[in-house]
Amino acid sequence: MEHVERVAVTPAAADLIGRLVARQGPVMFHQSGGCCDGSSPMCYPAGEFLTGDADVLLGRLVVDGVEPVPVWMSRSQFEYWKHTHLTIDVVPGRGAGFSLEAPEGVRFLIRSRLFSDEELVALDLL
Repeated sequence: MEHVERVAVTPAAADLIGRLVARQGPVMFHQSGGCCDGSSPMCYPAGEFLTGDADVLLGRLVVDGVEPVPVWMSRSQFEYWKHTHLTIDVVPGRGAGFSLEAPEGVRFLIRSRLFSDEELVALDLL
C-alpha cells in the first residue's frame, strides 16, 4: 500500500460542495473540535478560516468540477484522530450557523473508521 488518504467525501456531500462552490467560490473545511457545534466539519469560503502551525492539513477532497477542497484539523485534535479515516457526508438537519450549508436544511457530518493495520503501516503509525 503506497498512499493512504485520511479524508474522503460521499457522493451526496460532493454534490452539495459543488453547489456551494457554484454560489460561493472555492471552499475549505475545518474539523470542529467540539463546543457549540459538536464535532462537525465546518465549511467556509476558502481562506476565511485562518490556519497555521496549530493546524494539520488532512487532505484535499476531490469533487468533480471544483478545485480540490482542503480539510484541516487542529494539531491537538489530530493527536486523538490520527488513527482514524474521516469521510465527510451530509444529512438532513440544521447545521452549524457558521458553516456554509446551514441555510440548505442539511448539515455536514463526519463518518469515521479506524485505519487497518496495513494503512497504519503505510502512514508510519504502527
